Amino acid sequence: MAKFLIRAVIAALGLWVASRFVPGVHMDDTGTLVLAALLLGIVNAIVRPVVVILTLPLTLLTLGLFLLVVNAAMIGLVAWFLEGFRIDGLIPGVLAAVITGLASWIGGIALRDDRR
Repeated sequence: MAKFLIRAVIAALGLWVASRFVPGVHMDDTGTLVLAALLLGIVNAIVRPVVVILTLPLTLLTLGLFLLVVNAAMIGLVAWFLEGFRIDGLIPGVLAAVITGLASWIGGIALRDDRR
């Protein structure tokens, strides 16, 4: 549970950076940011694996680049659920997905367990 919360904080940081630097990504307040990060974690755990499997042929055809669209769709789904979080199109969604993904990647490196 603690790792999920730490990953949610990292995702919130990525979403915050995206809302500051990507035109078309709007976050009303900090509460919405926290809810968006938690909901993004849930969506990535439940919905994303199904979507990745369903779009596997297209992902293979594009050599994995379609995963950016899938990640943008997951952020768009979260924005659709939350009132104070808006994404104004595909390009801002993809850029937000890239920034959030980079933040999660860096956070994953920082949280790596050295016992392996």
